This record gives sequence, C-alpha cells and structure tokens, in this order.
Amino acid sequence: MNERTLTASLETDHLGFLLNATHWTRDWCLDIASQQGLSLTDQDMAIVESLREFYFEYDLSPAMRPLVKHLKARFGAEVGNSIFLMQRFGESPARMLALLAGLPKPKNCL
Repeated sequence: MNERTLTASLETDHLGFLLNATHWTRDWCLDIASQQGLSLTDQDMAIVESLREFYFEYDLSPAMRPLVKHLKARFGAEVGNSIFLMQRFGESPARMLALLAGLPKPKNCL
C-alpha cells in the first residue's frame, strides 16, 4: 500500500483529523507531515508520540497551554515553550500536532 492509499484509507473529518485515534500509524503521520510541508525529525516524532500518550491518559487533545506544560515536563524548557513549537509547527502548534498524532482537533484551536 503506498502512502497516498494509506492516507486515503483512514477515515477523517472534513479538516483531515482522524476519526479513530487508534488507527494512527507512524507512516500515516509522516505522510500527513509531508502533505503539510514538514519533514519530521526524531525529536518531532517523540513529541507526537508523547502527545498521543497524553491523549490516551487524559482523553484530551491539549490546547496550547496544557501542551506546552506537558512538553516542558517531558522534554525540558527548550522544547516546552510556545516559541519553539510555533517555529517548528506553525502558528497553531497544538492543532498541527493533534493532526499529526491522529487526535481530534483541540478545543479552542482555530
């Protein structure tokens, strides 16, 4: 199955967010990143996987503040700050990371 077939075979909402987070795969994430013009590093993938752990523990796609707090506790202040996340993932890092992680769009994210 090629990347395009993989992405097309998973059910998403009208914004591209997976309808079932358990269907997420690393390959799906990398395909979505490529479509968004991102080339993910190992650190980026660790951030995505950490966000998935957060979601399955708290049943919540975190908006920016809880996301930053979680990443700061997990990876330190260099990664857990809004400036780093915006430089790496665009003006709405919580939304982009939720998309990459196969999670629902966080509440209060445009």
